[in-house]
Amino acid sequence: MTTQKNLSIAHAWFEAFNTHNLEKLLSLYDNDAEHFSPKLKIRHPETNGLVKGQDALRTWWKDAFERLPSLQYKVTSLTANSDRIFMEYIRNVDNEEAMLVAEVLEIKEGLIVASRVYHG
Repeated sequence: MTTQKNLSIAHAWFEAFNTHNLEKLLSLYDNDAEHFSPKLKIRHPETNGLVKGQDALRTWWKDAFERLPSLQYKVTSLTANSDRIFMEYIRNVDNEEAMLVAEVLEIKEGLIVASRVYHG
């Protein structure tokens, strides 16, 4: 993949997330993709913060979209190379303090195969 194609994946990711379009978001991921998030570790300690596969991703994000209808991400920085995208953004939810977030998407053959979220 070229850097430009990976940046287009990042833009599509943010568009899908901010419109809470679960199916469009999932279409960016490989069927066996892995996702790690500290929020996941807090809400579902049994996962140790890691879920695998589109069914698990669907369950996680569907819950988030339903629980947090105002959830939005504002991009502050995108950096990509041929196999990875590093994203920095601000997580906004009504009645919560804004949170700075970094996330890495690993890309293979045009799909996200792994994502890792980092925040305080």
